Amino acid sequence: MLFDNISFGLDKGDKIALIANNGTGKSSLLKILAAKDVSDSGSVIVRDGIRIGLLQQEPILDDTLSINELIREGNSDVLAIIKEYELALETQTVDYNEITHKAFEIASEKMDIADAWDYERRLKELLSRFNITDLEQNVGTLSGGQRKRLALALVLLDNSDILLLDEPTNHLDIEMIEWLERFLQQASVTLLMVTHDRYFLDRVCNLILEMSDGKLFYHKGNYEYFLRKKFEREEVEKTEIDKARQLMKKELEWMRRMPQARTTKSKARIDSFYETKERATGKKIQQELKLNVKMSRVGGKILELESIKKSYDNIKIVEDFSYVFKKGERIGIIGKNGVGKSSFLNIITGKERPDGGKVDKGQTIAFGYYSQEGIKIEEDKRVIDALKDIAEVIELGNGSKLSASQFLNYFMFTPDMQYTMVSNLSGGEKRRFYLLTVLIKNPNFLILDEPTNDLDLLTLNKLEEFLLNYKGCLILVSHDRYFLDKLSDHLFIFEGEGKVKDFYGSYTQYKDKLEEEKRQKNRQKATEKELIKNENRRKPKQISNKLSYNEQKEYEFLESEIEILENEKSELESAIGVGITDYEELREMSSRIAEIISLVDQKTMRWMELAEKLES
Repeated sequence: MLFDNISFGLDKGDKIALIANNGTGKSSLLKILAAKDVSDSGSVIVRDGIRIGLLQQEPILDDTLSINELIREGNSDVLAIIKEYELALETQTVDYNEITHKAFEIASEKMDIADAWDYERRLKELLSRFNITDLEQNVGTLSGGQRKRLALALVLLDNSDILLLDEPTNHLDIEMIEWLERFLQQASVTLLMVTHDRYFLDRVCNLILEMSDGKLFYHKGNYEYFLRKKFEREEVEKTEIDKARQLMKKELEWMRRMPQARTTKSKARIDSFYETKERATGKKIQQELKLNVKMSRVGGKILELESIKKSYDNIKIVEDFSYVFKKGERIGIIGKNGVGKSSFLNIITGKERPDGGKVDKGQTIAFGYYSQEGIKIEEDKRVIDALKDIAEVIELGNGSKLSASQFLNYFMFTPDMQYTMVSNLSGGEKRRFYLLTVLIKNPNFLILDEPTNDLDLLTLNKLEEFLLNYKGCLILVSHDRYFLDKLSDHLFIFEGEGKVKDFYGSYTQYKDKLEEEKRQKNRQKATEKELIKNENRRKPKQISNKLSYNEQKEYEFLESEIEILENEKSELESAIGVGITDYEELREMSSRIAEIISLVDQKTMRWMELAEKLES
């Protein structure tokens, strides 16, 4: 049983993250709420007129349709409303009377309710945002990442009242994730989502709903607050279990004397014993992921890339890139989807040859490569047998050894799961098993290409612990900004057209640098604006000659309005800088800063347009 007798409600405007370990039924719960599955008992009550949108972890799409056909079919309700409106408009234009006018008003009201007025604009924006360009492409030819991005675009296009999103950041690059963050922050939608992206969770959600042992726990606060409260609760539970076990030992002696339950007192004590026994043995002890694998020796030379070039047709992947890797380096790789990050890793590991340049690998280097494509494992083998094909015994860093079964157990594969067929594992379990097969080979140069997809937060936290203690070279390709910040101190930024920027620092430091550069540009614009303003002050007669009266008033008003907004932004940034801990207040301030930046950009552009008119 995945979960039993759980109850909760969604209020308008709630933005909730659902956290639970893999295999506990998170995805099933979302499907039940969206009426895509049925529960064994209980009911889901939805108010009339409420529209629910569901993004599944592995979207089910009709492979026989083109993307265009899928859009028309998937949004048939909205399209039907648009067609009804167009017909009512045409009918009223040809023959205006009370009946046609009434039909037009009804159709217009439906357009309002469905928010269908800007359907075409939103469609183009969303498809472009998620890099979906060829609408005649057959859905069956899309990769797993393309399918997920298409499904996400369609769900957002629907303008549902409630959004149920299962791992929405999987297969999105960082730029897409940050756009989705802003979209969901500003959207007046009720949201329940499953995600392992902790920055995304913190910035979008105002409530965490934890599902543990079939029960639900509410946490109002960020991810760090959730971890603290979860730890405190589990410590209390451990104490209660220890007390119950001590009492059970005492009561067990009495039970072994086989008391005759003749008196009410005896019966009550027997009943109490079984209740104590249930408390002492009912709580499952969570298995922890221990990954301190022994690493093979590293020689003086690691890996040297000299003037590497690679392109496909006219698309440049890498152009004249050189780098000498050093012991213990921890490099994160970021860039948009399709710019060649995986191809670059294949060149490093020798799976692909560069068009030019040289790859010189040290003799002692043993790569461990976790790629997005995965490995070919015979599906008709048991999990334990598939692992034994790679290693019967695994040596750990402290010199001890583990059997293949013990190592699987550390990786949260229970004895029952070890003897199941590989084909019966879920997508997340297969990725976890694949990660294990990479780590047990004792690599001293570890390359992980999007390792966080489909991993629950428990597995992810334990993987991070292992990687923090890992002494070899590490390259990470990930869209998980928290993961990158925690594990890398150096970035390769793939900018496209073969350009790779080398940045020493974390992802957050890189973003801060970009923001500072943007602020400098804005300050430069403001300086230029001030110079123009001073020049115009010296030519007062030109103002009345070049601008109309209304434009002149607008021009003067914009100057003061921009200054007011800039002052408000500075005050908010200062307030955040002093360390506000109230999550709700911090979220509101951050949202207002983003809104101010957008307003200042718009008003500055209009001001410069009027200033340019003055100069012309």
